[in-house]
Amino acid sequence: MRNGLVVRGRVFVEYRLRAVTGLRIGGSAAGIAIGGLDNPVIRDPLTNRPYVPGSSLKGKLRSLLEKQYGKVPNWRIHLGYIHVCEEGEEYRNCPVCTVFGVPAEMKKYTSTPTRLLVRDLHLGEDSAKALDGLSLDRPYTEIKTEVAIDRITSQANPRQVERVPAGAVFGPGEFVYTIYAGEGLVDPRKDVERLATVFEGMSLLEHDYLGGMGSRGSGKVRFENIRIALRAGQDYFAKATLIAEVPNVEALLAQTDEILAKIRAHLGL
Repeated sequence: MRNGLVVRGRVFVEYRLRAVTGLRIGGSAAGIAIGGLDNPVIRDPLTNRPYVPGSSLKGKLRSLLEKQYGKVPNWRIHLGYIHVCEEGEEYRNCPVCTVFGVPAEMKKYTSTPTRLLVRDLHLGEDSAKALDGLSLDRPYTEIKTEVAIDRITSQANPRQVERVPAGAVFGPGEFVYTIYAGEGLVDPRKDVERLATVFEGMSLLEHDYLGGMGSRGSGKVRFENIRIALRAGQDYFAKATLIAEVPNVEALLAQTDEILAKIRAHLGL
């Protein structure tokens, strides 16, 4: 327990993520031979299979929700900016910072835990076997050649981009959403309500793209086979309680009120 915080429960959202179009999440070009591919995807060093880093998925969800709720980016992260609430009362009412967290340097107000944990997504075994049996440009991936045209000289500048082919399925993936009780800015009932923010982010991602080059066709994804379970308070180490199983995000949004009501009931809220 820190700053009077108590875990009332954790919600586990399991899913599969399907690449509807080619998917590329960039990796390091270090070690690529001269004249070789300069836009590789990120790969698991143990299996050489492409994967989706949890940081990429969580960052995209946060970015989409910041825009959806009109939150102003005001905190520099690497090469970009995110929104961070600067005062405790602002934080209390923010559906983004309460769910996705705030940088440690900004925690000048207390009781600001991150609710959402996003795990890495590995290529599913069925997709790995299917891709392994195809004649592809590289193991598990295709090479897409793009041509940029210089608007002044009209010179063509081709480049090669590595992508995971459309139809590949990653997972099972997992979101872990923690519900807290305690002092100050923590309210378990609000934590339950804000689980809906995660579901909204999943829907927004399906309407946008994941990874790079989304404006040129890459990165359309779909969540499938969604399963929601709860581990609650005093019975945390007992078997998890199944809350819902839905085939897609559309069904998830339709059942959100029912799902949240079940979680509140199990937690006694």
